[in-house]
Amino acid sequence: MAEPIPKIRILKGAAPDLSAATYQIHNESHTIGNALRWMIMKNPKVEFCGYSLPHPSENHIHVRIQMYDNLSSLDALIEALDNLDDLCSTIDDAYTVSLRRDKYEVWDEKS
Repeated sequence: MAEPIPKIRILKGAAPDLSAATYQIHNESHTIGNALRWMIMKNPKVEFCGYSLPHPSENHIHVRIQMYDNLSSLDALIEALDNLDDLCSTIDDAYTVSLRRDKYEVWDEKS
């Protein structure tokens, strides 16, 4: 049986202190890439962040993070993922409350 692919891995060429590194995130696309880049760039300790989809037939994205003051890009990535998760939970909660509280027109679509 094949060994499972890790969700996130650090690609070769990372700085020894991880102040600059490229992370490969398996089974993700532009949907998470753009949101994650935005969340990472909100951190004032981040010098640069970009992501790419290396090839349309490859099922992963690359996220490059470079930090100021030799700080850890891995810490910035984990913090951004936590913040993005919190943001999505907040949006989901607000949406659920709105669906229960507000009135919407409902209709059946029949062919």
